[in-house]
Amino acid sequence: MNSTATCSFPKSVRLLSRKQYQQVFDKPERSSDDYFTLLAKLNDVKHARLGLAIAKKSIAHAVDRNRIKRLVRESFRMQQLDLGHADFVVLAKRNLQNSTNEQIRQSLNKHWERLVKKCEKS
Repeated sequence: MNSTATCSFPKSVRLLSRKQYQQVFDKPERSSDDYFTLLAKLNDVKHARLGLAIAKKSIAHAVDRNRIKRLVRESFRMQQLDLGHADFVVLAKRNLQNSTNEQIRQSLNKHWERLVKKCEKS
C-alpha cells in the first residue's frame, strides 16, 4: 500500500458531477460525529470514490477549508484500497474549524471503518 500508484488521487476516484453526488445523497449510509458527517453508498465502479462538500457556512476561512480538504483527501488516499467500491461524500461541521490535524485524522479513520462495515451489510 506504500506505492504511490495505489495511493494516488486521480480523477477516477473523485465524484465529479452533480449526478454522482446526487446518487450518494439518495438514501446513503451515514456516519456522524462532532467534526464530520460522511455519507456512503455502494457504486457500480470497482473502486472507492470521494466527494467533498466543505461549506463556507460551516468553515468561514478559505485557508481552513483548504486544510480540511487536504486532510480528507490524504486520509481517503491512504485508506482507499480498504474502502471497497463505494462513493463517499464528506460534509464538514462547524466544530471542525478549531480541531487539530490529528483529531481530524482520527475522526476520519473511525468514519471510514464504520461506513465500510455498514456498506458491507447493505
